[in-house]
Amino acid sequence: MSSKIQLDPYTANAQNDNVTPAQKIEDLHKVIQGAQTGMLTTRASNGHFHSRAMTPIGPYSNSQVNLLFIANNASPKFQELENDSHVNVSFFDTSTTHWASFSGTARVIGDRAVIRQHWSSCISAYFGDLGDGIHKGDENDPRVVVIEVVPDEVRYWLATSGAVSRGVQEIAQAAQGKVAIPGELRTITKEEIQLAQGLGSK
Repeated sequence: MSSKIQLDPYTANAQNDNVTPAQKIEDLHKVIQGAQTGMLTTRASNGHFHSRAMTPIGPYSNSQVNLLFIANNASPKFQELENDSHVNVSFFDTSTTHWASFSGTARVIGDRAVIRQHWSSCISAYFGDLGDGIHKGDENDPRVVVIEVVPDEVRYWLATSGAVSRGVQEIAQAAQGKVAIPGELRTITKEEIQLAQGLGSK
């Protein structure tokens, strides 16, 4: 009877667990910085999944694994987060084919000190000044909060071949009945994430 490795040789051969947690996080940051924008997926009370493009803050430290987003708490996604805090955030860099997938939970931070720490004046354009003296679209606007995504697991793909090299490799391997592996599939486990969070809090 065939094993899982035999049935999915692409994943089995691409998986690389021989990387230190620090190197995994460093390369993950490269994926996020290259993609720039992620897709935050939440689940509504009717079970439907909704995704929207959001740009994360940072990374602001070498050990950062959590994702932070400035957001408007009047948007529908906050009702969905209240219904179910489990989320996914995915990134894809079209120039390299690097991708990353964060699976975890989200929490809402309304602490003004945290918001001011990560605030940029250009973010005001997403909120606008409503002219009531309260909702001014600045860091003190009560609509402005931070969504922190705390992952339980991060999986990402790091391409090791360029587009031309990938194409040549795929053709050559296909002709021989073999599997082309133009990159590495890595997993940052819950234990490694907890270790990184401990280092980041020191």
